[in-house]
Order: sequence, then structure tokens, then C-alpha cells
Amino acid sequence: MLPAPPGGVNLFPQVLRAVLGGLLMGMANLVPGISGGTMLLAAGVYPQFIEGIAEVTRFQFRRDTVVVLIAICGAGALAIATLAGLIKGLVVDYRWAMYSLFIGLTLGGVPVVWQLLRRLTTAATIGCVLGIAVMAAMAFLQPGAAATGPGERAYPTLFFAGLAGASAMILPGVSGGYLLLVLGQYIAILSAIDSAKTGLLAAGGPDWATVFEAMHVFIPVGLGVVLGVVGVSNAIRHLLERYEKATLGFLLGLLLGAVIGLWPFQQGRPPQPGEVIKGRVMTAESITGVRPEDYPLETFQPTGGQIAGAAALIAAGFAVTQLVAWAGGGRRHADRREDGTAASEPV
Repeated sequence: MLPAPPGGVNLFPQVLRAVLGGLLMGMANLVPGISGGTMLLAAGVYPQFIEGIAEVTRFQFRRDTVVVLIAICGAGALAIATLAGLIKGLVVDYRWAMYSLFIGLTLGGVPVVWQLLRRLTTAATIGCVLGIAVMAAMAFLQPGAAATGPGERAYPTLFFAGLAGASAMILPGVSGGYLLLVLGQYIAILSAIDSAKTGLLAAGGPDWATVFEAMHVFIPVGLGVVLGVVGVSNAIRHLLERYEKATLGFLLGLLLGAVIGLWPFQQGRPPQPGEVIKGRVMTAESITGVRPEDYPLETFQPTGGQIAGAAALIAAGFAVTQLVAWAGGGRRHADRREDGTAASEPV
């Protein structure tokens, strides 16, 4: 059991760390490759977040717990609402550069999980191989890219995307943004967030039609997130308690296998007549209405400068994740349990 924050103490420093952790977690959930759990670890509020979720799902509401959870979740929501449009635009317009950065950020989570794993066992190795296989299958099969018929909504996929994002919020080293990317819902969710914000801030008053259209995305994703936080997080806690090595090995495999789906040298191209985009057969007229984020992807031959730039961005992404993890290292080592394990480690 993770230690709960003591009651009756000055909450101000703790709330400041919670706000910082929430902002970092929100930005992490927008960027494939960065783990929200890792950001909370770095800010020193991961134990409070995990224990707070456990308490609230058991209908135990302590003042300190509730305040910290509100600070984390509120700051995270603010970061998502204000930065979604910017991140979406960068991914669409500079895909190879952003994917290179995502690869580095993803690989930067490997040492975080390895530190929790501590040593490689047979169970961890099997879990790692299974995790790599799962991510390879997701990358090649692209489950989120399955076509839907005209006017249909991908509600089940959006719901599952919410589940995936929620689980990544809990687990250090696992990126919710990446899981949304390979499920084919990353751009759709960021577009819905940006559209809702635009509708609410429209000149002359809120454009409720635009806001309600975004609800077709928000509602299934939100239901998935709620169920994920309540159910998946507790299930993972149980797995980490009963099968720690195998579970951490699986998480390590997810990180390593994630790189398979992030080949950077690809770009969107306008669809051709006869191609199927979101369940619609393209015609010369309908092509003009397809948004750039919905263009099919094709690989291209990179220049020497792009290869060098990709390598530099991969190194930069790795360094950023490691820097954030290192920043929280002092707190983790200072907050040890009597049995010698770190308070931020799942047990």
C-alpha cells in the first residue's frame, strides 16, 4: 500500500507540486511517447495520486486527498484544453519531426520502468516479449483505422481509446498519446477538443452546434476514461501486487514495441478517386472536403538532413524524459518504505 499524505499539515507546497504534476501529465497525454505517470513521478505526487484514486473509488473522501486530486486533474484538463490544437497542427504539418521526437520520448521511459523492474526474470522476459508482440500487432493491423460507414461513429473504438488513455495515466513509462495514435483516434480526439474550445469561444457567443458535435467524441472517450481510472487502474494495481515482474516486463515490452509504429518518414497525401476514407468512396468532388489530418499516409525517402534531424530529435526526446525522471529522483529516494522499496513504486 502506498503511503497517504499526512493530514493536518500545510497543503500549499503539496498543492503546488500537484498543479505542476497535473500540467505535465496533461501535456504528456497530448504527446505520444511521454507517460503521464512518469510526469507525476517527477513532480513527486505519484503516490498521492494512486492512493487518492484508491480512496475515492472506495468512497473515502479525506480533505487532503480530494484537494490534491482536484489540483492534479484540474491542471491536467487545463493543459489539454489549451494545447490540443497546437500539438495536432504540429503532428499534421511536421509529422516526421514530431514522430522522431516521440520515438525519443518513448525510449526515454524504458529506464523508468527498468528501475521499477530492478532485475530481469523469466516472468519479466515473457511479459516483455508479449508486450512487444502486442505493440507490433497494433502497429501493423492499425485497429483504429478500420473504416466506418457514412454517418457512423466509431463509438466502441473511442471508448476503448479512453480506457487505454486512462491506464496510461496510471502507469509510469506507458504513453496514452501513443496508444491513441496506434488506435487511430489521436487526431480525432485532439480535433474534438480544439473544435469544442473554438465553439465555446466563438465571436458573438458560443457555437453550441460545434460543441455538441464534439460530444460525439467526448462522451464515449469520457466513459472509457472513467471506467479505466476506476477499474483498469485497480486491476493493474492487483497485477503489480500479485505478478509484479511479469507485469513490469509487459510494460517494458510495450515501450520497446511502441517504436515500431512510429516510423518517422511518412507524410499525408491527398486521397485519390476510388479510395475509401472513413467508409466513404472518394470522388473528385468529395476529395476537396477531406481534412489534411484524414489523409492516407505514405512513406518517403528522407534526405541526409532529415535523417540527421530525426536522430537529433530522438536524442532530445530521450534526454527530456530522462531529465524529468531525474528531477523526481531525489524525492523518490528520500521517500523510502521500511522494507527498502520506493514509495513511488507499485507494490
